[in-house]
Amino acid sequence: MDSLFDPADSQDQAAVSPDAPLAARLRPVTLEDFVGQEHLLGPGSALRQAIEQGHPHSMLLHGPPGSGKTTLARIIAASANASFEELSAVEVGRADVRAVIARAQERQRAGRGTIFFLDEIHRFNKAQQDALLPAVEEGLLTLIGATTENPSFEINGALLSRTRLYELRELSEENVRTLLLRALERGECGEVHVEQEAIAMLAARAGGDARTALSALELACETAPEGGVSAAHAEDALQRRILHYDRAADNHYDTISAWIKATRGSDPDASLYYLAVMLEGGEDPRFIARRMVILASEDVGNADPNALSVATAAAAAVEHVGLPECQFALAQAAIYLSLAPKSDAAKRSIGAARGFIRDKGAAPPPVQLRSGGRGEGYDSPHRHAGHISAQELLPDQAVGASFYKPDDAEAEFAARLAQIRRARGRGT
Repeated sequence: MDSLFDPADSQDQAAVSPDAPLAARLRPVTLEDFVGQEHLLGPGSALRQAIEQGHPHSMLLHGPPGSGKTTLARIIAASANASFEELSAVEVGRADVRAVIARAQERQRAGRGTIFFLDEIHRFNKAQQDALLPAVEEGLLTLIGATTENPSFEINGALLSRTRLYELRELSEENVRTLLLRALERGECGEVHVEQEAIAMLAARAGGDARTALSALELACETAPEGGVSAAHAEDALQRRILHYDRAADNHYDTISAWIKATRGSDPDASLYYLAVMLEGGEDPRFIARRMVILASEDVGNADPNALSVATAAAAAVEHVGLPECQFALAQAAIYLSLAPKSDAAKRSIGAARGFIRDKGAAPPPVQLRSGGRGEGYDSPHRHAGHISAQELLPDQAVGASFYKPDDAEAEFAARLAQIRRARGRGT
């Protein structure tokens, strides 16, 4: 399913069929229209300058569904005045890649560049990824790989070393709202009246996925009752989209999103339902297991530290026994994670710490904590009662900062933290 766009016959890739999905019709074609990812595309950023100057480099775009990976790749190709080849690793193999490389060689002889966008690059095995190496290394083509999976686990080290990695974040609620309002302003929903409450609900419930939100809006408008699209009708459209499963299409991300939200909501029946949908649809059990491991820390955390052990054990079971037997381990983990007490303190804590570093920079550790014989003055806590020292362990610019804030579900950790802070003279 390769598609070839040349500057001469696809100026800005805006010639989208009126029958295309709303998300495709609304796809931005310039950086000015692109919504979100300000941390990568802000004024003066390296990536923005490369795009604006028309000199892109090979890169990997890692981020959740609907965050703009494909859109950004097309904008990059248009700015470089290069031919744009797009393939999905789900549906193609080495022969298709060789064909792309052959066409790139022909263009290079004519003085024209090629940008090759490979969606879901993590689906390629080692041999398939290796086939890309010479073309990328020689500059025959500029590779833009998109993945929802951690590139460190899924992409060959040799390919990683030849590309720049950019991490896209899920869109904020306000980002999604902007796109939904843009669809209405452009008349994409015709004469159908859409209540602002419906827009707010879709923006809040789409999980940062613009494609999900726009597709739900389109379905809601197509099936709108006489009074227009209410919040309830939009919610129904969103749920119907989530329940449709196809592992080769975008909707498989909607189903894992539904599983995450059901499990986070402590509903084991709903968790098992979406797990069954994925298994019946032929989903890769490793994909499910990875999401379980993430949820165990992100949504359960230290409210139940055993949750991470259960999730990683389920992931190990998937690797050891495979389907169909590993379904039992997945079901056991889904039930445990659903019924476990919930806390997002770990997620909030690392977010706060990283935000502090981004805002203020990373200061060198205090002299007494450094290695290599430079740690003179270090006061070991093992020399004190309770194994607690009052020595300051943060650099000067961070003294007094507090990142970990346990919630009610982590009462034991909260009590221990308060005890330690008192012993160190830090108050509560």
